[in-house]
Amino acid sequence: MKNIDKLIQKALELQANGLVTRQIADELNVSRETVTWLLTRAKKEEVSPAPKDISVNWSSIGKSAFRMRHVGIAMCDMVLDTVEATGNEIDLVVGIGLSGVPLASLIAEELNTELSVYHAYNEQGDDSKLNGAFSRNFAGIKGKKCIIVDDVITTGNTMADVVTHLRSSGAKPLAIAVLVDKSGSETLSEVPVHSLVRITRVD
Repeated sequence: MKNIDKLIQKALELQANGLVTRQIADELNVSRETVTWLLTRAKKEEVSPAPKDISVNWSSIGKSAFRMRHVGIAMCDMVLDTVEATGNEIDLVVGIGLSGVPLASLIAEELNTELSVYHAYNEQGDDSKLNGAFSRNFAGIKGKKCIIVDDVITTGNTMADVVTHLRSSGAKPLAIAVLVDKSGSETLSEVPVHSLVRITRVD
């Protein structure tokens, strides 16, 4: 219960700072459904049973550039196993903002490739609609063979949105690399998923 109370407190703090449900979910590495449940519970309203979800806290890695570099190398090694077998060469690493960008930067440096950054937007606060764009301050994506990097996959919706954007620009997503995959997927939108940790729920 103590961990739930901490999550509720953090969700409330983020909401008070103006973050919408989707942004809070990204920061806490939980689903939007879980964020709604946490905020409802905080208001002492009658709440439904807790959604089946797992909160991921990887701050022990994130606070150390040394640890991040080694985790990035491990993620890079995972992806290369598959990509090299297909005969493709990676032109670009795409980091999903916010938390995927540091890892993507390290992986791009390791692979000696360009770096692109994708930002998921939700200005309307409507969590059923995902919007996003690639930052113009980083490399272009048109026609590039790329890998996509993020910290955690929860539902896979953001990742599917990124893949759609890439393909519509003529880019070819070769692989997805994440620290933790909570969706348990081996592929998303027909792109192989590589995770350091894959969580599989046994019911």
